This record gives sequence, C-alpha cells and structure tokens, in this order.
Amino acid sequence: MATNLAIDQKLLIEAQKIGSHKTKKETVNEALKEYIQRRKQLEITQLFGQITYDNNYNYKALRHRE
Repeated sequence: MATNLAIDQKLLIEAQKIGSHKTKKETVNEALKEYIQRRKQLEITQLFGQITYDNNYNYKALRHRE
C-alpha cells in the first residue's frame, strides 16, 4: 500500500545511518517493528505487582530429577 508521509528527513537519514539500512523503506519498517515491540514491553511491565501468587505453591518441587 503506497502512503505519502511528511517525515523529518534529518531523522530518517540519521536512523538509516545508525541502522545501516540501504533504503528509506527498510528504515521505516524496522522503526515501526521496534516501536511495536517497545510498546508491547511497556504493557508487560505494567503488570508487575498486579499478579497474585499462591503462597503454598512449591516451585522447587518441580525441579527434582529422577
């Protein structure tokens, strides 16, 4: 899908150099992937402290080898 965007050329060129990307398209696609990954990580960190654990659960019992 072709899309016309007004992208800051200085930022695009810098990102292209830092990422060693050959094309602007490759640079933008990689930036979008990283953006999505980062946002998903932030969603996960918001769960910290919200999950309750069973105090009687013995995780070490599952570690023994026979």
